[in-house]
Amino acid sequence: MWRVHHPSAPHHQPGAGPHQQPGPPFNAPAARRLRAALGMGPEHVAHGMRVSYGLPYVTPDLVVAWERGVAQPSNPELTALAGVLWCSPGELIGRPRTLREHRIAAGVAPEDVARAAGLDLRSYLRMEESEQWRGNERQSAALAQVLRLSLPDFVAVTGREQRLAELLRSAVTTRWQAYVKPVGKVAPVERAVLEAVLQQLHEDYQGHMAATLSWGGGSSDSSETGRVFLDRIVQNFWTAVQQRA
Repeated sequence: MWRVHHPSAPHHQPGAGPHQQPGPPFNAPAARRLRAALGMGPEHVAHGMRVSYGLPYVTPDLVVAWERGVAQPSNPELTALAGVLWCSPGELIGRPRTLREHRIAAGVAPEDVARAAGLDLRSYLRMEESEQWRGNERQSAALAQVLRLSLPDFVAVTGREQRLAELLRSAVTTRWQAYVKPVGKVAPVERAVLEAVLQQLHEDYQGHMAATLSWGGGSSDSSETGRVFLDRIVQNFWTAVQQRA
């Protein structure tokens, strides 16, 4: 059975340093918050990284670009930034989302992923580049194992999250019982857990709608909470699954 947990993200780009590999997904808001808490400006961070960590190209503009999510620090830059901000590198790492981010976060070389999944390296790298996983079930299981993916991450990385959202919206707005099997094919959760979760989500959503359509007229607030519930249906689903794990 899958372990459903929620690792702690924004997209990543290489840092500005020469010949540097992309780092793990970067938590830009955390970097900005930590710097502000220390009473430092971007110029102070850049100076510390140049003087203490031997990164002469780091400028205040580059620090600002990291904090805005326009660029992303490489591994050496992330380590130096953490040192200047008096925190651990882990406090500056966000949640991986793409196939490449998960691989980097797991510290696995692309050659190792390709070998584990039975793919040639070029084919695997094309999937990383396009952010579209095309492996079969056996290859997908190998991918999940080598990258230590939770079930929510596996569903997202293999491109099934949109389909899951569509099925869940239909389940909560119509008869949830008809969607147990289709949802189970996209997100292989134990059937008893899946039934309980779908029933709960259906009842929660119908509760929002009952308030909206009550003879008293409901309120715009209750209608809005119904829309927000549908917008967050995938997150609500995984939260409910985790509570029953």
